[in-house]
Amino acid sequence: MTFDISKITIPTDPGIYLMKDVDRKIIYIGKAKNLKNRVRSYFNKNQNYKTQKLVENISDIEFVLTDNESEAFLLESNMIKKYRPRFNIELKDQQRYTYLRISDEKYPRLLVSRRTRDGKFLGKGKTYGPFTQGSSKLLTIGTLRKAFQIRICKTLPKKVCLEYHLGNCEGPCEFKDAQERYPKHVVALEDVLKGKNQTKVFTKKLEEEMHQAAKLQQFERAKDIRDTLIRLGSLQTKQKMEYVENSDEEYFGIGIREQSAVVMNFRMINGVIRDSDKYFFDLVGDNTFSNFLFQYYSTHKIPKFIFVSELPENKKLLESLLSEQSNSKVTILVPSKGKKKDIVNLLLKNIRLIHSKGGDPGLVELKEILNLPVIPNIIECFDISNHGQDFAVGSMSRFVGGIPDKSGYRKFKIKTISGRDDFAMIGEIIKRRYYRLLEENSELPDLVVIDGGKGQLSAAMNSLKSLGLDLPCVSLAKENEEIFLPSTKNPVVIPKYKPSLKILQYARDETHRFGVMYNRTIRKNQIK
Repeated sequence: MTFDISKITIPTDPGIYLMKDVDRKIIYIGKAKNLKNRVRSYFNKNQNYKTQKLVENISDIEFVLTDNESEAFLLESNMIKKYRPRFNIELKDQQRYTYLRISDEKYPRLLVSRRTRDGKFLGKGKTYGPFTQGSSKLLTIGTLRKAFQIRICKTLPKKVCLEYHLGNCEGPCEFKDAQERYPKHVVALEDVLKGKNQTKVFTKKLEEEMHQAAKLQQFERAKDIRDTLIRLGSLQTKQKMEYVENSDEEYFGIGIREQSAVVMNFRMINGVIRDSDKYFFDLVGDNTFSNFLFQYYSTHKIPKFIFVSELPENKKLLESLLSEQSNSKVTILVPSKGKKKDIVNLLLKNIRLIHSKGGDPGLVELKEILNLPVIPNIIECFDISNHGQDFAVGSMSRFVGGIPDKSGYRKFKIKTISGRDDFAMIGEIIKRRYYRLLEENSELPDLVVIDGGKGQLSAAMNSLKSLGLDLPCVSLAKENEEIFLPSTKNPVVIPKYKPSLKILQYARDETHRFGVMYNRTIRKNQIK
């Protein structure tokens, strides 16, 4: 039953509107200079089919008034982050930034800080960050733990463990002098996490320790310190590059196809392309290029110049809001000639390449059929290959843009499960895979696919939940090509001719092939 817009009173003021489904869940948040005109426009007959689908799900609309359009822009952005409605643009900012936490314990640990859906940090202690993905790879959490002799054990043991014998921990669990020094290590770590000036102080201290270790012929210790100094030096160089003056610019290209948008960007440092990302979103309601840019810069450094392939709507308002947030004038331009024009053209060329890939329409279709939050550009698929009780392995294929990314394939020796328990094995490899990605702050997939039925899916979901992850996950049962979803009782059956099913089948078959090859290799080696 379609929502009757004539039965509600809509104000003509500026503000935001929150569209809700029959379960009172917010499914879309938008803004408007005149709420009445904007909201009524959704119910016109000439809307695209994705906006029509949104309208079909509306059961109620709530309004929040603001004094002006600028306030509506800000409030809309904050509310989208808080509620993450499924029809809005959602940028995966968590993948670009890491927060670290020093735990609130007698002998604190250093951990990656997790957040809830509304952005609140989990766990007690002090949180530091954000650290960019690039810098966190140069100075990893493991390096910090070793450099500052921070324990990694979840529960303090009675006797020292392997970490003590490797020189990574002084053993506060057993030795009194280590217990006395431990708070000093924590303070030094906090100083480094607070900023680069303290990092310089720590670097000098490490250099002195390295020379002392070399004098005492403790060459392994000297080498470890040298490696840490290299990482610290890389971090400082990275920080300087990221904030260098006279190269404060970013480039965006946007391409539209089948009511979906692809945005690609280049970040320029010293006139050289240093980083690039791709984003996908549906053209529903106010999901525009302008909204994308505002959402993007709510969590990224705002440059002085933003060069685009086409001007966003509300350009002047967007420039004003970004200038206010960054405390410096921000200008949005479409370059007409020279190197800047060439860079924008290169972005558009890349976007055309994305659109030309055969898998792309199928990915858009997958998003619709499985009700996914984003187009599943990155898919990871898992399978267990069993050959008797003694030969069981796990395998994973990785697809990017609907095609295999063979450098991303992974194989797993089963470590904790004996016998033929496929469910438990799936649980093990899922937990190992995503625990590692979280530790490394690596990019997470848009969709996880399990080869199997409800049991395998349930095991995978339990592992994801134990890690605090809310990744979209489905299973594909081979017998009838049924797709099981965690939240629905009955499976989804996609017609065999659909490109979306072909992508899932291809990923499943690749995972199976890779697993069988690995299983065969292990059996041959053991027979020898």
